Amino acid sequence: MGLISLLFSNPQLFIVLAVLLLYSVIAHEVAHGWVAHLFGDDTARYYGRLTLNPRSHLDPIGTLMLFLVGFGWARPVPVDYYRLRGSRLALVCVSLAGCATNILIATVALFLLQFRAISSNSGFYTALSIVVRINIILGAFNLIPIPPLDGSRILMAFLPEDAQQGLARLEPYGFFILIFLLFTGLLNPVIIFMQNIIYGFIAFLFHLFFR
Repeated sequence: MGLISLLFSNPQLFIVLAVLLLYSVIAHEVAHGWVAHLFGDDTARYYGRLTLNPRSHLDPIGTLMLFLVGFGWARPVPVDYYRLRGSRLALVCVSLAGCATNILIATVALFLLQFRAISSNSGFYTALSIVVRINIILGAFNLIPIPPLDGSRILMAFLPEDAQQGLARLEPYGFFILIFLLFTGLLNPVIIFMQNIIYGFIAFLFHLFFR
């Protein structure tokens, strides 16, 4: 996506986007922590991660990737899944919280683009359009069921214990598996499929509330 090039061509737009996109990945992680807190796990609170302070969340490589390739990550919020009340339901809710937050951000940005005063301003239009696209990519990417992505934990909630343990054993190698799949393009159809689902869900919300 080459967002880093905006630093030289349009530094004001770059600063606006930097704030919006960095808080998109931060909100993703904080959402995990807050929902875990609602289900009885205070680990994220104990480690001071239920905050929007960027210093508590940003990962240097994840931040760089966000601006170089259009998706990135913050440092994962710690969650003790054994302390969650509600077992499988809690696991699904905590795991979905980050993706749901990205989808909400994309939906709000799309809603703002419906106003002529905003859409007619090229700077606002460009910034919000990129926010929509990247948040949908973040949501879609994290729904992929490969550890340590959120989708793997959602899948675990519906698997028998033996299968859960087998999937969990992949986690130490998950990052390398994802890098390989990304750079070979093998993951692209899955990401596109997930993106289409999210776009369809947002279109449904707009039809439901704004028809």
